[in-house]
Amino acid sequence: MFQPLKDVRIVDLSQVLAGPYATYQLSLMGAEVLKIEKPGEGDWTRKGGGIPHLSDQQMGLGYIAHNAGKKSVTLDLKSREGLELAKKLIASADVFVENFKPGVAAGLGLGFEALREINPKIVYCSISAYGQDGPMRGRPAYDHVIQGMCGIMLTTGKPGDGPTKVGAPYVDYATGMNAAMAVMAGLREVDRLGKAVQVDVAMLDTALMLMASLVSQHLTTGWTPTQNGNEAWSQSPSSGAFDTSDGMLMLAANHDVQFGKLCQAIGRMDILSDPRWHSTAARTENAASLRATLEDTFRTQTASHWETLLETATVPAARVRGLEEVLGEAQITARGLTSEIHVDGHTGPIHVPSMSFKADGNNVVPKTSASTLGADTDAVLRDLGLDDSSLAHLRNAGVI
Repeated sequence: MFQPLKDVRIVDLSQVLAGPYATYQLSLMGAEVLKIEKPGEGDWTRKGGGIPHLSDQQMGLGYIAHNAGKKSVTLDLKSREGLELAKKLIASADVFVENFKPGVAAGLGLGFEALREINPKIVYCSISAYGQDGPMRGRPAYDHVIQGMCGIMLTTGKPGDGPTKVGAPYVDYATGMNAAMAVMAGLREVDRLGKAVQVDVAMLDTALMLMASLVSQHLTTGWTPTQNGNEAWSQSPSSGAFDTSDGMLMLAANHDVQFGKLCQAIGRMDILSDPRWHSTAARTENAASLRATLEDTFRTQTASHWETLLETATVPAARVRGLEEVLGEAQITARGLTSEIHVDGHTGPIHVPSMSFKADGNNVVPKTSASTLGADTDAVLRDLGLDDSSLAHLRNAGVI
């Protein structure tokens, strides 16, 4: 099995989405993830998720989707005993992940300086909205707040529609993947230099880097992007969204070879020979008339018809699909992008993400289901030397 992080232990204090998704990626690659949760409450995502009885069991779908394969350990970090136990676990770990507001972890006694004293080779990963420094460092945020902050909403949607949010919490997920990459880089640096590493991952930073070409162009030339609707960023008049007889077709015929193949495939060689459109410069100058002419043709057949035709002609194109349709495609099944796990008390499988790449031709999937709240507390603490009497005392005191 592909387990590059086998024997890596991670103590994870993160909650909700970006942090848990980061440690989920690391878990899939073989790391042992100890998810520290508050006794009786746990991660906020344990509630909700569309299946009421799972929510009632504190096993909501939002939790399961990003926490399969991890161990759940309950500790009250506001208690002296709970904090000391957390430090002992961190001393035994390779990685520490937190997504408190900047300063909160240090206030608990779990800041980078404190933890590298007890673990000189720790990779310390902080995930926050705006980063650990700068004038906004203390501000809280969620995905949609960062979408408003980063500029993406003023480039999304059609002109005149007003700022439009991207439909999925893509900043959270991208931040999680960014954090997972940062942790792996940190582990390599510890191997190389033999000393603790601190990595600082911010949602706003990640969101801006997802728009790297726009940021670069604006800073270099002063150009400001505007709402572009469904059109391609290439601005090619033979790329973007086109209406068909029953739906929308997304097309990318950016250069001369692709444009020639497009015209031949749709039976409109007259477009290619027309002096208004015979070169890239001419097509740009006469973009509106070209788009109207192409759309008149596309409206004569279904989106599926054109997709199949253009696939044969090796012109990039796809009809617009809903989530339920794309997940039913044979391609998705072949790629194994999701895997099935089983949760006690629920009949039928729960679908969770697999790793977003294959390794040696195989999918990387969670080895176990998500743990119920605190299910692994006793076993993990026994490894620290606690006996049944000590565990009973901690439980009665509300520490675990």
